[in-house]
Amino acid sequence: MNENRNANLSLYKITKRYGSFTALNDVTYDFTPGVYGLLGPNGAGKSTLMNIITDNLKPTSGTVKFDGMNTSDMDDDFRKILGFMPQQQGIYPNFTLERFLYYMAALKGMKKKDAKADIERLIELVNLGNARSKRLGGFSGGMKQRALIAQAMLADPKIIILDEPTAGLDPKERIRIRNLIAEIAFEKIVIIATHVVSDIEFIAKEVLLLRQGEIIGAGKPYELCSKISGNVFTILAEENQLADISKQFKVGNIAKDEKHIFVRIISDKVPQGYKYKSCKPDLEDLYLYYFD
Repeated sequence: MNENRNANLSLYKITKRYGSFTALNDVTYDFTPGVYGLLGPNGAGKSTLMNIITDNLKPTSGTVKFDGMNTSDMDDDFRKILGFMPQQQGIYPNFTLERFLYYMAALKGMKKKDAKADIERLIELVNLGNARSKRLGGFSGGMKQRALIAQAMLADPKIIILDEPTAGLDPKERIRIRNLIAEIAFEKIVIIATHVVSDIEFIAKEVLLLRQGEIIGAGKPYELCSKISGNVFTILAEENQLADISKQFKVGNIAKDEKHIFVRIISDKVPQGYKYKSCKPDLEDLYLYYFD
C-alpha cells in the first residue's frame, strides 16, 4: 500500500483548442493522493480535462505526467494504474454484473485468476453481492453508479477519475456513494467532477474552480470559503420583499417557519435596509459567488 503514497499526477500548461474555441487554457496543477473536486458550470472544461488526463483526448499543447513520466509515452502502463468512471453511458444492459466486471478486467489486461479475487472484493465493497447475477439493464440508478465505481477500481489503480458519480440519485444513494468514495480514496488520487457541491464539501482534500477553461481558484475547501467571508448573509424578510431581494442579490436558499422568512444571500455589499446577520460561507455559497 505504501507504493501509492508518493504518487504524483502533474498537469503542465494544458491547452485544448477546437478551431477558434479554447476549451482549456494553460491549466497547470499537481495532484497527490486524496480527493479532489472539480467544480464549474457546464462548458467550464471539466469533461475535457478529465478526458485529457485519461488520455482519451490529446491536448493541443502541454503535458500530463505521472511520477515524472509523460503519460502519453506510458501507453498501457498508464492505463493499468488508471480507473475511469464515466457518466451512465454504454453500461451493457444485457450483461450481468459479474460478466461486465470480467469484461472490463480483460480490457485492463488482468489475468482471470487475479480478476476473480478482485471482482469478489469489489462486489462486496460496493454492496452489490445480491445483484452479481442480475442484468445491468435492471439496475437502479444508484446500483449502476456503484457498478461503474467497481469497474473503475479494478486492478487497484493509483488514479481514479469520477465523472458526476451521483448524478440523478436520491439522497440515500448519494450519501452511500459519497462515503464509498471517501473509503476508496486512501492513498489514491481521486478526481471528481460534479455539480452536487455537497458530494465533495467534506471529503475533498482540495477543490478546483473551473470557468471558461481556466482554473480561477484552487485549494482546501475551508481556505476557498474563507475568501468570501463577509459576503454571505441571512436576511429576515417579509413575503412582499422576496422579489426585490432576488433582483438585488444572489439567493442561496429561502427557508420559512411559522412566523418568519429567512433568505440566505451572497453579496459583495451589506444588504442595507433589511434585518440581516452575517453567516459563515460554505462550498455552495462559494459556487454561487463565482458561477451564478
